[in-house]
Amino acid sequence: MPDRREDAVNRTDRPGARSAPSEPSADGGLPTVREILTLPPVAAGVPEVLSSDGALDARVRWVHVSDSAGVARLLNGGELLLSTGSGWPTEPTELADFIAGLVDAGLSGLVLELGVHYRYVPAIVESAARERGLALVALHHEVKFVTLTEAVHRRIISEQTAALRARDEVRERFTALSLRGAPADYVVRQLADTLGSPVVLENLAHEVVAAEGTFGGDGEVLAEWESRSRRAHRLATEPPATTEPATTAPEQAASRRSDDWLIVPVEARGTRWGSLIALPGPAHPAGRTAVLEQGAIALALGRLAEGDADADEWVRAGRQRLIDSLLAGRFAGLAAASARLAAAGLPVDGSVLHGLVATGAPITGRAADVAARALGGRAIAGDAPGIRSSDQATVVLLSLPAGSTFGDRPSRAFARGIARDAASADRLVLSIGAAAADLDGLLASVQEALDLARAAGGRVAHGPTLRRSEDRPLMRLVTSLRDDHRLLRHSELMLAPLIEYDLARGGDLLDVLGAMLAHPGNRTAAASASHLSRSVFYQRLALIGDLLGVDLDDGETLTALHLALLVRRSASS
Repeated sequence: MPDRREDAVNRTDRPGARSAPSEPSADGGLPTVREILTLPPVAAGVPEVLSSDGALDARVRWVHVSDSAGVARLLNGGELLLSTGSGWPTEPTELADFIAGLVDAGLSGLVLELGVHYRYVPAIVESAARERGLALVALHHEVKFVTLTEAVHRRIISEQTAALRARDEVRERFTALSLRGAPADYVVRQLADTLGSPVVLENLAHEVVAAEGTFGGDGEVLAEWESRSRRAHRLATEPPATTEPATTAPEQAASRRSDDWLIVPVEARGTRWGSLIALPGPAHPAGRTAVLEQGAIALALGRLAEGDADADEWVRAGRQRLIDSLLAGRFAGLAAASARLAAAGLPVDGSVLHGLVATGAPITGRAADVAARALGGRAIAGDAPGIRSSDQATVVLLSLPAGSTFGDRPSRAFARGIARDAASADRLVLSIGAAAADLDGLLASVQEALDLARAAGGRVAHGPTLRRSEDRPLMRLVTSLRDDHRLLRHSELMLAPLIEYDLARGGDLLDVLGAMLAHPGNRTAAASASHLSRSVFYQRLALIGDLLGVDLDDGETLTALHLALLVRRSASS
């Protein structure tokens, strides 16, 4: 920590004003010279602006009154100087040096009251102010400087008070979130709502973990996220270019250096987990940096509470929400969703995409991504919805380089790569959807894999079992027409008696029918798959035939029942 002098100057900068050079509007609570000119006590003096218009945007943190020629040494920067000029130098060169000294001291603006000492502003003062970018205002009527000072200070202090209140409110809100153990995405959502702009939580690899706020449907905000994020981090830490013109406004320089992204690290006890990034938005009374820092503290406390044993929880939870949103259709447009996937580490454009579902043995998202990287691709994974299984069922979105094929050899290598051990690999069943070239096709591929995973079927004795949608043409047809009302009506008409029977008696007739259809011509295997004795299995089949009023040995009837059962399973997802 740098040494601090005991006689350090008291300042009225807004809280958080100097906390981040990448926040152009951090001192937005301090009035500008332009705003001060609109105050009634100032307007009563009939002010005339004699400097460039841009100089009026300088922020004023205090008002100082002096006619002394040596006032520059009494200034600390950011003041608005009120003067009659009675003690100013008389020689032009000395006047020019006087104005230069005021600028070097950090003066925000100079207000000269005419009529007492000067009848008009000296030309050398006006030219020097314009040359140095100093706000210069002449008052043509006499005003009470004390009244003007009170008005400006009242404005500054009221803004300071509002900022402090806002900062306390923000601190209380995010402290409560951390104490309640709010998940990361909810903290990020609260930040986005508070700041009125999109907020992104990324990990150390610059992959998006959570993104909340209005991003639009074209995906532009998250497009090429990793490269843009790396550039923003680099520019935010670089010192300003030495070739930057001296007259460049600080907020303009900061804007160029960070692309208007406000970046705050999420870290505690020397460990950094990622960064919070707020995209451009409106000013906040507490300061945008202060708000983002409170969110970072809440997230860091949450990570400390989780401990090292659950170090991947942010990524796992973020990708689960992403997969859930995609499968539920909760996205504004395909372009935005594709950009969101790419920002999370899964390339979509120019890639070969597959939807996969792994059942029979639990897998982790990290294992899926490691196995995909071994094939030159990437993968994200999450729990699969609507699949009854004794083990965890996992959806995997797989992205492979252009021109790749996911044949049996790479598929088995991937399956063994995601299994925890040899025993898990033997139990693993990998359902594989068709290859796709865009997000729309990927979603269809995922649905095919889900339908495959829900269907009953045998498996090999050793090694991972692979199921491909192209090997099940009827299921692919059902998947492509899963929302067609005619198929849904067909399924309901065919299966209604069995559905009602199972609901009323807690029966298993639909499962028995599914086992029979999965093993056509081999009812012994079908009975074994149903975990029933052959005699009980045949009794169930006879009951099914009676309830439906059909011949279960008729090929057309079996096809119709198979179609109806596939439609029901697909529609129940």
